Amino acid sequence: MTTGKLYAMGVGPGDKELITLKAYRVLAEADVIAYPRKLNGDSYALSIVEEHLPEGIERLGLHFPMTRDQELLKTKWEAIVQDVWDYLAQGKNVAFITEGDPYLYSTAIHLTKLMKERHPEVEMEVVPGVSSINGAATRLDIPLADGDQQLGVIPATYDMEAMRKALEEHDTVVFLKVAKVLTEMIGLLKEMDLIDKATVVTKAGSPDEVVYRNVAALEGEELEYLTLMIVKKC
Repeated sequence: MTTGKLYAMGVGPGDKELITLKAYRVLAEADVIAYPRKLNGDSYALSIVEEHLPEGIERLGLHFPMTRDQELLKTKWEAIVQDVWDYLAQGKNVAFITEGDPYLYSTAIHLTKLMKERHPEVEMEVVPGVSSINGAATRLDIPLADGDQQLGVIPATYDMEAMRKALEEHDTVVFLKVAKVLTEMIGLLKEMDLIDKATVVTKAGSPDEVVYRNVAALEGEELEYLTLMIVKKC
């Protein structure tokens, strides 16, 4: 029997009107919608497309553990791929949605890679989406790069020397998932005299969006996981 098709699909940063026409069509035609969810069942990606879903579409919530335990991750990922395969093996088309773009720091990367390894017969298609980087820049009215300017997209980590190097080497830097190291980043920006060049945004474009232009005042604050920082030096 012919297997179903797997779509890895970006649905944008949070604005429900920022899904593409192609994504809208796939949602209408898919048999199953798969989505990342929290342990309590909430799903940011699902909330973006909820009103666009056809009535009666099957739903598959997938929990991706936030851990560095490689054995646990391996076991969980095998189970996730098996859950998706169970539908594909029935000939059902599955659309796995993710916020932003599926090939930019996304769980879709791991899902498609492992599916190719375990079930190479499955046809797959990646549907690009508007990234949080683009969504935040336009909401903040910050042009990311122009002419010969250089742009860096950096996952924020506790390695402040690496963060310093990124700031030194680029005209504009977008630090993704910055909430966990926010206080450390603020200290670095003050040291480099760049604190007034930084802006922070949480859940860009969504109904829960919050913009912080006085970044220095955020020292010691705890922000949402989906938070990024743009530092534009010129």
